[in-house]
Amino acid sequence: MKPQKRNHITLALLAAGLISSVPMAWSAQVPEGTPLADKQELVRNNGNEPASLDPHKVESDVEYNIISDMFDGLVAVKPDGTIEPRLAASWENKDNTVWTFHLRPGITWSDGTAITAQDIVWSWQRLVSPKTASPYASYPGNMHIVNAADIALGKKTPDTLGVKALDDNTLQVTLTQPTAAFLAMLAHPSLVPVDQVLITRFGDKWTLPEHFVGSGAYKLSQWVVNERIIGVRNSKYWDDAHTVINKVTWLPIHSEAADVNRYKAGEIDIVYTLPINQFAQLKKTMGDQVDVSPQLATYYYEFNTTKAPFNDARVRRALNMALDKDIIADKVMGQGQRPAWIVSQPDIGGVKLHNPDYASWPQEKRIAEAKKLLTEAGFGANHPLSFNLLYNTSESHQRIAIAVSSMWKKNLGVEAKLQNQEWKTMLDTMHTGDFDAVRYAWIADYDDAASFLDTFRTGDSQNTSKYSNPAYDEAMRNAAMAKDVTERGKFYQQAEDMLAQDVPAIPVYHYVRTHLVKPWVGGFTPDRLGYYYTKDMYIKKH
Repeated sequence: MKPQKRNHITLALLAAGLISSVPMAWSAQVPEGTPLADKQELVRNNGNEPASLDPHKVESDVEYNIISDMFDGLVAVKPDGTIEPRLAASWENKDNTVWTFHLRPGITWSDGTAITAQDIVWSWQRLVSPKTASPYASYPGNMHIVNAADIALGKKTPDTLGVKALDDNTLQVTLTQPTAAFLAMLAHPSLVPVDQVLITRFGDKWTLPEHFVGSGAYKLSQWVVNERIIGVRNSKYWDDAHTVINKVTWLPIHSEAADVNRYKAGEIDIVYTLPINQFAQLKKTMGDQVDVSPQLATYYYEFNTTKAPFNDARVRRALNMALDKDIIADKVMGQGQRPAWIVSQPDIGGVKLHNPDYASWPQEKRIAEAKKLLTEAGFGANHPLSFNLLYNTSESHQRIAIAVSSMWKKNLGVEAKLQNQEWKTMLDTMHTGDFDAVRYAWIADYDDAASFLDTFRTGDSQNTSKYSNPAYDEAMRNAAMAKDVTERGKFYQQAEDMLAQDVPAIPVYHYVRTHLVKPWVGGFTPDRLGYYYTKDMYIKKH
């Protein structure tokens, strides 16, 4: 999942299909004269145990970090924002609505059997099918693939999806309207092909190492739950000649302190993220190994808008106004994060989006307005607001939750009771709606505000807040049909303005990604979404 910031000219080129195949794949680019280690093995912490390695059953970077090394899609987005061919060697389009992709000759699964256009058709049908219950079932509909939205809602059958195999090596995708970010959206890991024969034979057990086949640079060798996942180089990968690292181990360590300790002990080459309370010291003592990268991602607290009192927008808006986000970004975090008052990003996909008016108010004025809103909603000293605030287990999330709850207590007399769950459990809790408010974050799937804003549309498979506003849905429909980036930005601003009033989620800060990276790891280049791929890295002699 992929792209750097693109300006509107680049997006127009992408939409027109003018950026197509290039001769060189984006893989490990070792500078001439760089001595390489004899042992090309990498250990990277991945932050948590993945919920699954089935690309249709997952929704976060915890899974996609691994899936992106084990599967290829039709295209990828390079760190400079350009589109790169992967399983597709080239493509063309007619009227920006009928796209034809030509697969690379001879591409195979990791077991050596052929990957065909029909595999992609079946995989995408499986993704949108309600039977699969994919968190990304809505995604092809957001791309405006014919019938995708209706299929995800159970109104049409998966075989009516606007994707067909013209022959074994040619795929045709038909859209209901031009989609400016179509090629960038196509790089999302939910759209990688999966093996129909394997899944039909083994069901949910197809991701076990003894059954698994993929299409990427690595294949699954070992999976010890809550201990490690090991990938080994896939000799059948179409671009194996440009892969350097032979073995990669992903660890599921959610304790940031333990992550750093094991890094210092030489057991880990790349940490998942740096502990907030150690950042300044690590920067001082290990500055050359500290990497801070901007990221198109927003940290927020999401409400269950169907559950009292959070079915009242006044309560949600009051809690948003009462937070001092400058303190959270600068003092609690202090790694370069920016306070957030919009859900997407201030500068994304060639569009600049503006904060709501109340973001520029003095903090005292915001708190006074928040108290007034709570009083109107029936809460006060004699009837204080109390609710559960859920977060997934992590020192950083706990630290932020403590800061947030203390601000609400001090400024409004509100009591937020802190609860934590393991990552997979928390995701289940969100999708079943068994929560009051929950810590979450969204990493852009592509460089466009819709990647954030679509998740609050009525019925979207990622809309766990259950927010529903017909005017908001209309703004997002209009944005998707906009003729240019300026018009699209106008509708995105309308959508953000509605979210600022209705507050189904409180934006807290916009991300940076922080890592410790061993000096001998070459090719570590996070993209603007925060992803970095083992196949692009190499181990220098040390």
